[in-house]
Amino acid sequence: MTTTTIGTVTSADGTAIGYREVGHGPGLVILHGAMQTGDSQLDMAEALSADFTCYLPDRRGRGRSGPAGPAYGLRREVEDLEALLDATGARHVAGVSSGAIITLHTLLARPDLAGAVVFEPPLFPDGSVPAACLPRLDRELAEGRTAAALVTGMKAARLGPAIFMAVPRGVLELMTGLMLKGDRLGETPTFAQLAPTLRQDIQLSAEASGDLARYAAVRPEVLLLGGTKGPSYLRDALTGLERVLPDVRREVLRGLDHSATSNTAQRGHPGRVAAVIRRFLLENREGAGS
Repeated sequence: MTTTTIGTVTSADGTAIGYREVGHGPGLVILHGAMQTGDSQLDMAEALSADFTCYLPDRRGRGRSGPAGPAYGLRREVEDLEALLDATGARHVAGVSSGAIITLHTLLARPDLAGAVVFEPPLFPDGSVPAACLPRLDRELAEGRTAAALVTGMKAARLGPAIFMAVPRGVLELMTGLMLKGDRLGETPTFAQLAPTLRQDIQLSAEASGDLARYAAVRPEVLLLGGTKGPSYLRDALTGLERVLPDVRREVLRGLDHSATSNTAQRGHPGRVAAVIRRFLLENREGAGS
């Protein structure tokens, strides 16, 4: 394992954002998705570490970072990413899932960035689709029904296998409860500890979904990345973005799903993803003359 260091930056509202740093070379921030922390993409960062200094922040509300806060929303997440970019001088970002949504909106605010990788952002044609589950999710979390809340979130995001949608809800909650019992405490937060952050990610999806034409204002070069085994709406979102982004490439990862960027222990394929990202970033850097 490559040597890593831990750091902290302060966001615009005073929230501390903790991150892990690994590698050497030009800076790349890797922004994780739902039910994850920065360490969830550590294997991918290590695969890139010979060419890039990778910064793996824990998004607010989890891990080494401060709480989501009462005014939580997409603007806060963008401010967090901007604070890390400013502190480190990194000019590239790779956003995963809801982290990809934050990346897209940061590109709108930061045309000075050199380029970004956007992996399967959960963007729906209508933002009311993900928002519809929030009242139920809030109620289940408030009642301490963590397994039920996780099932609600998974169904809303359509991230489970096809059979997931057909299995009776009671069975899914039972299976999820058993999974939670087997999730042991360690350095990384457990699924039970991360469950409340599901609301944040679904809120981001609701805020950002709808007409993709807004992303036509993005100026840095973007690599759209996704697998062939995830939900079809994720591929549709990438196709929509490909039509509107002015400087864009797209790569399809055959046989991979939404967990592709995750660590190998979480059934990811970080080496395959890192190879595509490395090629894009090196070409992007040469094209920018940096």
